[in-house]
Amino acid sequence: MPDSDAVMTALAGVTDPELRRDIVSLGMVRNVAVDGGRVSFTLVLTTPACPLRDQIEADVRAAIDALDGVEDLAIEWDAEVRGQAMREGAPAPIKGVKNVIAIASNKGGVGKSTVAVNLAIALADAGASVGILDADITGPNLPTMLGLDEGILADGQGGLHTLEAFGLKAVSLGFVLPKGTPVIWRGPMVGSGVRQLLHDVDWGELDYLIVDLPPGTSDASMSMAQEAAIAGVVIVSTPQKVAVEDATKAVGMFDRLGVPVFGIVENMASDIFGRGGAAAAADELGIEFLGEIPLDAAIREAGDGGAPIVATDPGSEQAQAFVRLAEQVAARCSVLQYAGESSAA
Repeated sequence: MPDSDAVMTALAGVTDPELRRDIVSLGMVRNVAVDGGRVSFTLVLTTPACPLRDQIEADVRAAIDALDGVEDLAIEWDAEVRGQAMREGAPAPIKGVKNVIAIASNKGGVGKSTVAVNLAIALADAGASVGILDADITGPNLPTMLGLDEGILADGQGGLHTLEAFGLKAVSLGFVLPKGTPVIWRGPMVGSGVRQLLHDVDWGELDYLIVDLPPGTSDASMSMAQEAAIAGVVIVSTPQKVAVEDATKAVGMFDRLGVPVFGIVENMASDIFGRGGAAAAADELGIEFLGEIPLDAAIREAGDGGAPIVATDPGSEQAQAFVRLAEQVAARCSVLQYAGESSAA
C-alpha cells in the first residue's frame, strides 16, 4: 500500500505546463491522505480560470495510478490567485487588489470595452473575485454595457462606490454624472481622476481588477502606470492594417513605461474586416497572440442591451471566445507572477 510520502514523490514528477515546475514545489498539492488503497488530496490551481486543468488532472492520475496498491483516487479542486511580486521602485499596490490587468488600444472603435467587460465576467464566472474600472474619464460607457443607469449615484450622499453587476464590482464616473453630461477635463485632471478611482474607492478583496483604458497614449494610461502596480496589459486590435499599426504603438508605449504586455487579441475578426493581422503583429513583436473574437451581431446587441454575451449566453461560440481569452490572460498573469517571485528570490 502507498503512503503519503510515496504519493508526494509521485506527484513531484508532474509538471505544471505553464509554470514549468513540479506541482509539489509550487505548493499546489495539499491535504494528502491515504486510507488503505484510497488516496485523496487537494489540488490548488494558480487561477480558477486555468486553461490546462484537464491536462494537469490527466498527468496527476497517471502518476498516482502507477503506484502499487492504489484502488481509488479522489481529487478536490481549489484555486488560489497570488498577488503580483512587487518590483523595486514600483507604484504602491491598490488595497485589497491582487492583480491589475489593463485593457488598452491605441485606436478607438476596436471594441475594447466589449472585450474588457466580457473578459471580466468570464473570470468571475470561473470563480475569481473580479472588479472592473472604467478609466475612460471623458467617455465612460461601462454603465450602458452593464445595464446600470447613467447617473445612478448622482443624487446619493455616499459618493462614488462600487456597484454589483454580473458578479463584478464595477466603478465608472458615469455612475455619478447625470445622463448626457460631458466631461471636459484637461490632461492633469484626467490623471488625477484615474488616481482617485484606483486608490480612493473601496474595492474590497479582488483577485483581478480589469481596467478599461481610453484609446491612445493618453494621461489615463500614463497615470495608470505611475499610480498602480499593473500585472499586465492586453492590447485590443481589429485585423485591419491601420488598427494593427496603432496596436503596435500601444505595445511600444507600455514597454517604455515598464509594464508587461500579456499579448494582443484580435477583435471583430471576419470576412469584412479580415483575419490574422493581429496574429502577424504579435509574431513580429515577439509577444503572445491571445486569440480572436468574431465580428458578430449577437455580441454587439448584448452589449448595447446591457447584458454582455458571456453572462446571458455563456454556452455560445461567441461567449466561449471570451472564455478562452480569459483563460489565456489568467495563465499569462500566473506565469509572470511566478517569474517575478523567482527573480526576487
